[in-house]
Amino acid sequence: MSNSVAVILSGAGYLDGSEIQEAVLSLYFLEREGLTAQCYAPDREQFHVVDHRTGQATAESRNVLTESARIARGKVLPLGQLDMARHSAIVMPGGYGAAKNLSDFAWKGADCAVDPDLLRALAKAVAQRKPIVAVCIAPAVLAAALRQAGSHAPTLTIGNDADTALAVRKLGARHEECPVDRAVVDETHRIITTPAYMYEVGPGAIGNGIELAIRKLASWLR
Repeated sequence: MSNSVAVILSGAGYLDGSEIQEAVLSLYFLEREGLTAQCYAPDREQFHVVDHRTGQATAESRNVLTESARIARGKVLPLGQLDMARHSAIVMPGGYGAAKNLSDFAWKGADCAVDPDLLRALAKAVAQRKPIVAVCIAPAVLAAALRQAGSHAPTLTIGNDADTALAVRKLGARHEECPVDRAVVDETHRIITTPAYMYEVGPGAIGNGIELAIRKLASWLR
């Protein structure tokens, strides 16, 4: 089986794009497990741009693909070019960009819609039993995508946030509470989720959970 993994980015910066530490740690552990990452992101404007010093939205306009290139060191392709025939798995770091640029979960919760290109890729991955890792808030986007794609009922975690867990359940998924340094594994759907910065912790703690998730992914691809 191919060792190529599609990594889905949503910008650069946790308030309006990918959570950078989650993305970098995912890429790091993929490489350490001998897997090759190809990053993808939507080629369109972000929902908005947030000043990460103040937490306030600005009048700026930025492109999701261009911003994602900051994390991928330029090696990122438009999400519309993602062909699951070329990849054996998908990894989705978190950050509010997953809920703002890959979907509108940030505002609509369980009534959200998912980016059509991401929806297509996730549906194909599940149908072909190709593993998916989702980190932080990304499991909620995954749950929304699988609801739109069919009657899947995956088991997921977003940690212990009650409101987000309720939204995940409304999307048809089963939610399990999970500490930051662990991961929840759905063997049936071949989905691995870990809460990361759904908790107020540091990179060491989230790294432990992401490492477990990527290690399990690698075991399925061997």
